[in-house]
Amino acid sequence: MVNTASRITSKDGQYVYPDAPRSDVTYNLHGTTIADPYRWLEDPEAEQTKAYVDAQNEITSEHLKKFKGRDKFNERLTELYNHERIMTPFKRGDYYYFFRNSGLQAQNVLYQQDSLTSEPRVFLDPNTLEADGTAALSRHKFSKSGNLYAYGISLSGSDWVTIYLQDSKGNKLDDVIKWAKFTNIAFTHDEKGFFYGSYEKPDVEEGKAGTETGANIKKRLYYHKIGTPQSEDVLVYLDTTNPTHSPSASISDDGKYLIFSITKDCDPTNKLYLVDLDEANNVISADLPYNKVVDNFDAGYDYIANDGPVFYFQTNKDAPRSKVVRYDLSKPEEGFVDIVPQVEDVLISALAVNENKLVLEYMHDVKSVLYVHDLKTGAFMNEITIPIGTIGSVAGRREDEEMFFSFTSFLDPSTIYRYNFTSEKQEDRLSVFKKTEVKNFDGDLFETKQIFFESKDGTRVPMFVSHKKGLVLDGSNPVYLYGYGGFSIPIQASFVPAYIVFMQNLGGVVVDVNLRGGREYGEDWHKAGMLLNKQNVFDDFQYAAKHLIKEKYTRAGRIAIHGGSNGGLLVGACVNQAPELYGAAVASVGVMDMLRFHKFTIGHAWQSDYGKPDENKEDFENLYRYSPLHNVSTKHPYPPVALFTSSHDDRVVPLHSYKYIAELQHTAGPLTTSPLLIRVDTKAGHGAGKPIAKKIAETTDQFSFIAISLGIEWRD
Repeated sequence: MVNTASRITSKDGQYVYPDAPRSDVTYNLHGTTIADPYRWLEDPEAEQTKAYVDAQNEITSEHLKKFKGRDKFNERLTELYNHERIMTPFKRGDYYYFFRNSGLQAQNVLYQQDSLTSEPRVFLDPNTLEADGTAALSRHKFSKSGNLYAYGISLSGSDWVTIYLQDSKGNKLDDVIKWAKFTNIAFTHDEKGFFYGSYEKPDVEEGKAGTETGANIKKRLYYHKIGTPQSEDVLVYLDTTNPTHSPSASISDDGKYLIFSITKDCDPTNKLYLVDLDEANNVISADLPYNKVVDNFDAGYDYIANDGPVFYFQTNKDAPRSKVVRYDLSKPEEGFVDIVPQVEDVLISALAVNENKLVLEYMHDVKSVLYVHDLKTGAFMNEITIPIGTIGSVAGRREDEEMFFSFTSFLDPSTIYRYNFTSEKQEDRLSVFKKTEVKNFDGDLFETKQIFFESKDGTRVPMFVSHKKGLVLDGSNPVYLYGYGGFSIPIQASFVPAYIVFMQNLGGVVVDVNLRGGREYGEDWHKAGMLLNKQNVFDDFQYAAKHLIKEKYTRAGRIAIHGGSNGGLLVGACVNQAPELYGAAVASVGVMDMLRFHKFTIGHAWQSDYGKPDENKEDFENLYRYSPLHNVSTKHPYPPVALFTSSHDDRVVPLHSYKYIAELQHTAGPLTTSPLLIRVDTKAGHGAGKPIAKKIAETTDQFSFIAISLGIEWRD
């Protein structure tokens, strides 16, 4: 049993934590015996685990009450969230659609309107599905004509979704697809059915979806014929020989081809098969006439458009910063032909709009730029001039005369632009469609700048530094340092309400670091922070802190570090390696057990970034050197540490945080007077679809912990 007595009081200045029995479980990898004393915490349904979590939550809850400004932080954060947010509009069939949140709605609502100026009406409101707002729209797709709409709903933050159908009038169809996961939805143009992906149903009730930890393998690709039960769906693809391979399907813009993609992990690579649906007599089966254009994992290929057999793809083949190529299915001997070659900037996305316009979004030193090229020839046509910041979603089709895109920055909540290709004058084409206004927010009070620093090996690494104007560089400022550094995901500027509160009311400096492992400078930047190079990511983060200290922004012990998911691993590794640098460490839904991560849910796919500890001795030795769970230090006292996780996180299962906090409290707890805590949210997952109220509550707790740890008081 977990001891729940004397949880709050500290003994000899040290915190007293819930009992966590250490078992004698061990396992062997490559001749090394590894102790795993908290293996019992891998069972989320065990009563012992539940009692342990409850006891930990109680300690954390009591500690967070120490921040006297907590209620004011919550109120100010709520105020900054409480504004109308409209997402990029798009057209399907006869209607325009857009997502909107009035301010504090748990989930965004999908609206439909006859024209851009007509009165919008609710088309789908996820807030009506669950009283507590934990039902979230996860996947959605319209048919080509816009007559049908398929949407996937996840519950409590789980990655599992249930797919429903309705028509453009809002009438719900009887079709229901259960236990879909990590899937897109692709309608055939005859609207007789759609493709989706699924795994074998886990051995849990629907209400507990997301709490299981079993590996997600043997992904199936199905075709569902509308009007028939799911039990009659056609199994199109299942590779039992390669159980970790993940198939997905899309339909070409002209409806003539099935575009079939297979990935094997999180690397930006895929096999590419094309199916001529006429050749298949439009009969969907497990025996489709695949044209295996690319049958290896040497590179990635993303469909842009096609004119009959002539296809256009975005690829990183021999182009780590990506390029656009053409492939003629009727002339396969020609192979892939460059249309827009690789340039110095990183190609993020490519979209065919207004017949033959190719809109390319690039990233230049982590800032978005937008160009228009000719799809057929690749010739440059013009740049679309935007402010310094980040482009979000871009919406437009070849049949449209216009496109929309969203823009944000650290100090711009959101601006939606409309670009009209038919305007004769270039200067008349771009206009502001909708600008988000936030009450009681004045961006002129703050400033953001990009600075570069040298990491341990001399690599030049960028970071964005934001703070109130007039900041005095005297080494005393509290700093919030955020990083991710993995899976080719870039960290670009965006408006974060909590950043505003931290800068304005806690006198802090916000720093986002563009660590290696991301995509900020293309695939080479990603590779420099993965596998045997992973230590570079941790070095970058630590040297960012050292640079801020050197430049008198702050001093050691005044820096709070934060990251989520892979960024949670970052925080765990860095607080183990350099605890003396930080005044607080907050790790959200982190990957902490780097020797067993691949055994749970979709963790096997992360081996492309982390390595294969079971199969490769060199990978094992590398992972063992930095795995947060296995490297808790006794050399220096730890700063305050808080882990945040969720009961229904089936992406990075909560056992990672459970085991790490137990090890921290056992090994580092007796050597420090700092609190080592964990907060476990219920009916929440990895983060996507989390209701606004839960986001506000969690963020308030995170920054309350930081304020307590750094000794910051609230400033009105």
